[in-house]
Amino acid sequence: MPNNSLRVAVLSGKGGTGKTLVSVNLAYVSSPSIYVDCDVEEPNGQYFLQPDDPLSLTREVIEVLIPTIDPVICNGCRDCVEFCRFHALAFIKNRPLLFPEVCHSCGGCERVCTRGAITRSKRAIGSADNYRSDGIQVISGAMNIGESSGVPVIRHVLAISNNFPEETIVIDCPPGSACVVMESISDADFCVLVAEPTIFGAHNLRMVHELVCRSDKPFGVVLNKCQEGWNPSEDYCVDHGIPVLGRIPYDPLIGQLSSEAKLVSREYPATERFFREILSNIRKEVAK
Repeated sequence: MPNNSLRVAVLSGKGGTGKTLVSVNLAYVSSPSIYVDCDVEEPNGQYFLQPDDPLSLTREVIEVLIPTIDPVICNGCRDCVEFCRFHALAFIKNRPLLFPEVCHSCGGCERVCTRGAITRSKRAIGSADNYRSDGIQVISGAMNIGESSGVPVIRHVLAISNNFPEETIVIDCPPGSACVVMESISDADFCVLVAEPTIFGAHNLRMVHELVCRSDKPFGVVLNKCQEGWNPSEDYCVDHGIPVLGRIPYDPLIGQLSSEAKLVSREYPATERFFREILSNIRKEVAK
């Protein structure tokens, strides 16, 4: 990866604020670029960024290692159960029982087993799609239904992004402020917080603001769906000295195009300048 690459993570306190709208359009105006969809529970960037050639799409199964316990060798000491802080192991009627969906694949149970009764085997937890779309390298992760944590999938798709030479990487994070978000921004150079102009939007902005402050990442805010009148999210930015990177107006045509999974910066040229302005302001903030 080039030393002058820029990794931009786009966050929001909840779904529906325009996080993916900002992410895919930033990737488009900075093309050639990389778009990484880390919203692995519900990835939807792929609908806006269709493959140039569907036959070129590659899908990789993502696997983790989970323990396999030999009940013949196991003497029922329960050291592995006591070690597992995730409660993925239990003993029922003196037989070991694994809850694979809860296992975090740390390998600790195998290490503490003095009898060698525990080995590890592979289990599929998700997948990663990889393809080109209009000058953008798209890497999209998806966790399998029923999995408890998307962290391994996020780590995998972020690692894939390191294999391409594009200098701008846009990371579409999961909504909220949980550990999957922290994992998504772990290698980011800059964080973009997307907020709506409502009291609830300001509350959710506060959530992700506290998160990026704890991660010690530089950041700025994009105000989406802006209208005339009071904007609680903008007031929050003023009160906390947060730079506003751009303001996307409330426009029914933007909503219509987005509902049809179309890139507004391509289909609606009047909006392209908003995203170019946001990208320019990000680079200015990073350069400070």
